[in-house]
Amino acid sequence: GGMSFHGGLIGVSLVGVLFARKHKLNMLSLGDMFACATPIGLFFGRIANFINAELYGRPWDGPWSMVFPTDPLATPRHPSQLYEAALEGLALFAILFFATRKFGLLRRRGATMGLFLAGYAASRILVENFREPDVQMPDFPLGLTMGMMLSAPMLLFGAWLIWRTRNAAQKEAA
Repeated sequence: GGMSFHGGLIGVSLVGVLFARKHKLNMLSLGDMFACATPIGLFFGRIANFINAELYGRPWDGPWSMVFPTDPLATPRHPSQLYEAALEGLALFAILFFATRKFGLLRRRGATMGLFLAGYAASRILVENFREPDVQMPDFPLGLTMGMMLSAPMLLFGAWLIWRTRNAAQKEAA
C-alpha cells in the first residue's frame, strides 16, 4: 500500500545523508540531484507494472479500460499504471527539467527536491483515486488509501522545502 516507493525513499534518503556526511557534500544539493533523475526511474517502473499486469486500477467500463490477465475477476479497469507513468514520470520530469533550466532551481538548495516530493505526492494522491486500493488494516476514513496517507507528509515536506528556499533566496537578495 505505498510502502514500496515510500520505504525506498526513506532508505535512499538515509544512505544519501550518510554518503553526504562521509564525503562532506551538501545534503540538500545531493537530494536535488537525486530528484532530477528519479522521475525517469519511476516512469520505467510504472511501465514494468503495466507489462506485468500488477497494481492495476479500479473497475471502470470507459473507452480505454482494460481487462488485466492477472485480475481474478476479469473486470475492465483503469490502466492506472499508465496514469502514474505519465504523471510521476513524464510530467514530473518535464516540470523539473523546466524549473531547473528556466528558473535555475538548482541554485536554491533543496528546492528541486521539494518540487519533486510535492509533485510526486500530488500525482500519487490523484492517481490513488483510480488505482485499486491494497488490502490494508486499518480502514481509513473518507475513502483515503495507504498511498494517500503516506504521500500527504511528502507533499507537506516538499512544500516546506520550496517555501524555505524561496524565503532564503529573498533574504539573500535584500
